Amino acid sequence: MVDKEKKTSKYLTDANGDYILNKDGSRRKKPGRPKNKELSNIQLALRAKKQLDKKNKKVKKLTRSLAKVKKEVKQEEKVLTSNVLTESDTKELPDAIQEHLDTTGDYVAFMPNDGPQTDFLAASEKDVLYGGAAGGGKSFAMLIDPLRYCHLPEHRALILRRSMPELRELIDKSRELYPKAFKGAKFREVEKLWQFPSGAKIEFGFLERDADVYRYQGQAYSWIGFDEITHLPTEFGWNYLASRLRTTNPEIKTYLRCTANPGGVGAQWVKKRYVDSAEPNTTFKGSDGLTRKFIPALLQDNPYLAEDGEYERMLESLPAVQRKQLLEGNWDVAEGAAFAEFALDTHVISPFELPSWWERLKGIDYGYAAESCCLWAAVDPDDKTIIIYRELYRKGLTGEALADTITQMEENEIKSIPGVLDTAAWARTGYSGPTIGETLVNRGHKLRRADKNRIAGKTQIHEHLRQRDGGRPRLQIFSSCVNLIKELQGIPLSSKNPEDVDTHASDHAYDALRYLLMSRPRTDHPYDRMMRIKTDLYRPSDDGFGY
Repeated sequence: MVDKEKKTSKYLTDANGDYILNKDGSRRKKPGRPKNKELSNIQLALRAKKQLDKKNKKVKKLTRSLAKVKKEVKQEEKVLTSNVLTESDTKELPDAIQEHLDTTGDYVAFMPNDGPQTDFLAASEKDVLYGGAAGGGKSFAMLIDPLRYCHLPEHRALILRRSMPELRELIDKSRELYPKAFKGAKFREVEKLWQFPSGAKIEFGFLERDADVYRYQGQAYSWIGFDEITHLPTEFGWNYLASRLRTTNPEIKTYLRCTANPGGVGAQWVKKRYVDSAEPNTTFKGSDGLTRKFIPALLQDNPYLAEDGEYERMLESLPAVQRKQLLEGNWDVAEGAAFAEFALDTHVISPFELPSWWERLKGIDYGYAAESCCLWAAVDPDDKTIIIYRELYRKGLTGEALADTITQMEENEIKSIPGVLDTAAWARTGYSGPTIGETLVNRGHKLRRADKNRIAGKTQIHEHLRQRDGGRPRLQIFSSCVNLIKELQGIPLSSKNPEDVDTHASDHAYDALRYLLMSRPRTDHPYDRMMRIKTDLYRPSDDGFGY
């Protein structure tokens, strides 16, 4: 029973003064003063302020969302009213497309320019180059072409540049085009990848060195494109990526697409692969069996740049070589060429029957993954002009295959032609058998190690290309030696060492010529020549540098 004296208080306490009973007489679970459920005015005000701040925050968030939506609506209205496709344009479209536009209310996000841009997007060949003058609309076409199968979930495309920073411009352009072409397309910044509503993907990547191709090992793409492919030093990477083309959907055709301006470190192999093989806009089949086409581009093909003439005037102000490349789309001139003195009308001659008594020799640069090159030369005894009259330029040759091929090509010679061979071919690489050089020697070829001094070798080429007082240079080349001619035309100077050539460019014929000239070919008295032919003996002018 509750003590009467303590009934007068609101709560009962124990001996320590702690409250132990509630007002109703029930025992409290925890000691201490029970909370007063009635809040003070201050507490009520604080709670109200907290709730108000929460609502204000929500209002601000909704306001921002509304502003974003209004901005998107404004952009859509701008697109719809920008005459992307005029009424006159729609009349020229096929009936099926007109019907689609009328029933769905869709609009065309991109209309290709008449001419090469349309031809590029309509091309059915497996491997196509769209190249030539600057400003021809090549980059836009490169972005639009992979959209052809983005409505299919199995479609996966890869767009490449030489380096990642160079991709930024393409990515920015894709942000303008892709969401308009496919509602719901999302760009994943970290992966540099577009994800489309169907599940299709367009990926952006780079290929700075040959080794970078292994980033894509094990991947499968239905479309691969390279913007400015002449920035790629060799065709190894491009050939490797071609092996990544495959798809499981029979509705999807696989394509290789590239764009380029003339010039650049890879201009020679690109020109050889696409430009020299057939007439422009003509379908042909490459040595790998792929159907190809070269579609040239000119500034005039882009009416948006050519209209006011400002861009053209800017290109006309460039130096002669760059002007021919970027304005005229000329593939026959090379920017920064190491041998500017080389001229087709001076150094290239038509083949003729060489006298059998002229001194002959050869220079060999060996490669397996890259090309092996062998150049044969004859020395005119009258003025000591060196004439390159035959070339072998082929990849995938073993030592035995190279030896046999050279033997076959020399079958009509009076004797085996002596020569010099790349020192790397004499090196042992862990293989217990004979080296490449030893293999060639064992097969009957009289060879010695080449002098590989790069600067001295390049100087020798300059000296032999220089025209003498009589007008004839010390080096001339048969027109049938096409690979040597191409390399002398276009091999660029090194950006790190201006005294040397760019070793990333195609330089196998150049190296073989350098080795040959550094062997110091000579002629002597006809009697001595006859004696050496009779005894099948070859002696260089330097007695300390012989076989």
